[in-house]
Amino acid sequence: MPRLTEAEYDALDEEITRNPPDVDSAKARRPVHMVTVDDLSADWLRIRAEAEHKSITEIIGELVREKIFAQTA
Repeated sequence: MPRLTEAEYDALDEEITRNPPDVDSAKARRPVHMVTVDDLSADWLRIRAEAEHKSITEIIGELVREKIFAQTA
């Protein structure tokens, strides 16, 4: 993953400060992972999540599980 520029870091910091991630108290002891993706990927994930009435996290999880299954099959 490419390193963030100072401007990108500042924008990400501001975005997270304005919109903190929701944390499920039942899972609070588990670490929260954040992934940075390019604009095309982010738009695709958002559109697919809206179309399937799922969260972006669910879409990413499905894609990862599909990839893992494909490599083990």
